[in-house]
Amino acid sequence: MATVPSVSYSITVRLEVPAGGKAVSQLTHAVENAGGVVTALDVTNAGHEKLRIDVTCAAKDTDHAQAIVDSLDALESVVIHKVSDRTFLMHLGGKIEMQSKVPLRNRDELSMAYTPGVARVSLAIARNPEDARRLTIKRNTVAVVTDGSAVLGLGNIGPAAALPVMEGKAALFKRFAGIDAWPICLDTQDVDTIVEVVRAIAPGFGGINLEDISAPRCFEIERRLRDLLDIPVFHDDQHGTAICVLAALTNALRVVGKSLPEVKIAMAGAGAAGTAVLRLLLAAGARNVVVCDYLGAVHNGRDDLDTSLKWIADNTNAEGYSGDLRGAVKGADVFIGVSAPGILNGDDIAAMADRAVVFALANPEPEVSPDDAREHAAVVATGRSDYPNQINNVLAFPGVFRGLLDAQSRMVTQTMLLAAANALANVVAVEELGPNYIIPSVFHPDVATAVAAAVRESAGGRARGFTEA
Repeated sequence: MATVPSVSYSITVRLEVPAGGKAVSQLTHAVENAGGVVTALDVTNAGHEKLRIDVTCAAKDTDHAQAIVDSLDALESVVIHKVSDRTFLMHLGGKIEMQSKVPLRNRDELSMAYTPGVARVSLAIARNPEDARRLTIKRNTVAVVTDGSAVLGLGNIGPAAALPVMEGKAALFKRFAGIDAWPICLDTQDVDTIVEVVRAIAPGFGGINLEDISAPRCFEIERRLRDLLDIPVFHDDQHGTAICVLAALTNALRVVGKSLPEVKIAMAGAGAAGTAVLRLLLAAGARNVVVCDYLGAVHNGRDDLDTSLKWIADNTNAEGYSGDLRGAVKGADVFIGVSAPGILNGDDIAAMADRAVVFALANPEPEVSPDDAREHAAVVATGRSDYPNQINNVLAFPGVFRGLLDAQSRMVTQTMLLAAANALANVVAVEELGPNYIIPSVFHPDVATAVAAAVRESAGGRARGFTEA
């Protein structure tokens, strides 16, 4: 349950009240007394005796929304006609659509856009396949591919239930980078089948965004597709998260006056996001990191290490710490959580080093209460929009793909990811930096363009198939 009312649980209650007296003011008081927040009150029909009113308010969750409705219903002379969940209304019929970029007003235009004129363009591409980037949507189109196995912290809910999330992702691509993205929800969780399906549809796209595919399968899927395809493959749950975390940490360390190579970092989470964050931190210069999963610290003395955990053990925890997360956090300069809610408390944060940095990114409930963390840490970031310093992947993936598509890049490299993180960090000017502003808003006008420019410059000759030196 959310701690405060949220627009995510916004409802509109259509009701009827007497035209005179205190009926209207009683509506507002009833919502507030139930713990809700009135965001709009609109009279939709007025008469001498009755008023029809739409009361829009924010609740904490669905049960709280029902409690608000019950509070309104209990008022004398109030008749409730309809209750609408505004989030569900936004999703009715889906959130995206296809539109033609060219007019089709007469036979001439139809003949050029389709047969017979289109045959000339198809033959040109058959002669020179590279022309597909110039003459089709390929140059600006991304496939957002999921199998529904790890959706938004909801778990393995399947491809149909994942579709609203993938639609939202496509809408964000368009809003923030002008990219035409399309959700591809696959009714299989077999690695070989996913790889083959994506390989088969790839000619129609300029890039592949893998989304909400569970670990460790996501690692193999991404690796195999990168080997097979001549377009960039980017798993946002891994690399988008890593870019945003590194950018935010870069600025957080500037605020507290520490450097990445010297700080001790304790991490919670060794899945897709955690592993990608770790890899990028190490590439950026981090030296002292301890990663914990649900069994405790990852170290070479454990006998349950798969390939991914073995890599973590080989590249972190040089002292061989074998205790739990609380022990790893003690004395650490930085805590980064991409794991589970409520696994730490304020006392754990108090045991960290002076001027500590806490990134509690589990969503919607963080690893530690942000309010408790802020009592002891110098800088706190979460994945939530109701606290300062929200770490949100939309800060990264639109600009990353804009740069990749503009450069006609065939791959994504670690150098590009580092460049993207550096550009994102530098969107926040030095004079703006502070404990409550280490990462820009997703609506900052310079975010996508700065990230895109950095990726485009980093891509360089690799757009023509060059390999990284």
